[in-house]
Amino acid sequence: MTEPLRVGLVGAGPWANMVHGPVLANSPHTTLTAVWARRREAAAKTADRNGAAVAATYEALLAQCDAVAFCVPPTVQAEMAVVAARAGKTLLLEKPIALELDAAERLVAAVEEAGVGTVVLLSWRFAQATGDFIAEVRGLGHLLGGRGMMVSGALLGDSPFATPWRLERGPLLDLGPHVVDLIDAAMGPVVGVKASGDLLGWVSLLLEHENGATSSVDMCATAGVASVSSVEVFSGSGSASLNCATVADATSMAKVPAALAAAAAGTPTDAPDIHRGLHLQRILSAAEAQLRA
Repeated sequence: MTEPLRVGLVGAGPWANMVHGPVLANSPHTTLTAVWARRREAAAKTADRNGAAVAATYEALLAQCDAVAFCVPPTVQAEMAVVAARAGKTLLLEKPIALELDAAERLVAAVEEAGVGTVVLLSWRFAQATGDFIAEVRGLGHLLGGRGMMVSGALLGDSPFATPWRLERGPLLDLGPHVVDLIDAAMGPVVGVKASGDLLGWVSLLLEHENGATSSVDMCATAGVASVSSVEVFSGSGSASLNCATVADATSMAKVPAALAAAAAGTPTDAPDIHRGLHLQRILSAAEAQLRA
């Protein structure tokens, strides 16, 4: 039987404790060997909860693992992941893979040069319901168009997601990777984008797909509502829809360690990788530039 993949976790914030730590520690495919964070006391708490060691330095963490999972702001992830890739480590990356496009491209170049495997944690994509939706859309025949929405109050009040980078850049780079990825996966590659709205408020995207179909995406993280996330696609023969707010759960997240182990072994899977992350980053960076113009 193959030994579980040894994974080191970078970061000890709410998401690391709610998702990354327990998911990686409780899978037959991975073992959480060490945790490193800027605040040692936070790393110690996360490590203790998940039966892992505390790494005194990032270099010490790299010495104790074969793969690295990142749960830190995108600017930090982009820099530290380059170091991990050059050390030959498989990467589990958060979205967006970087905050700026040039940093994302540098990270991809480092990954390609090192030849390491990657997984990007686009949580919706690990759910069975998402795969079923994409298959249903592909059975609709000629597509006319689609629409996606991701609206929440995640940047209001004392939400754990109201972090500095999200407050500074708005919903586009935070929510955008999820909904644009799904509508791109269902309808075909996005080759053009037109953006309108308020960068820190309501953002609307008109997307042009390679097959000639168009779709629209709306996103906002400062609405006083419970999370509303959905995608719907239309053709001359019917439509398909997915309530995305309910698809990511413990069952779907349990598939992430298997995907990471497969990436480390060089086994092809349907899991999104760093090249998928770069594709999304290019679309969203172009939209952000339009909104800032």
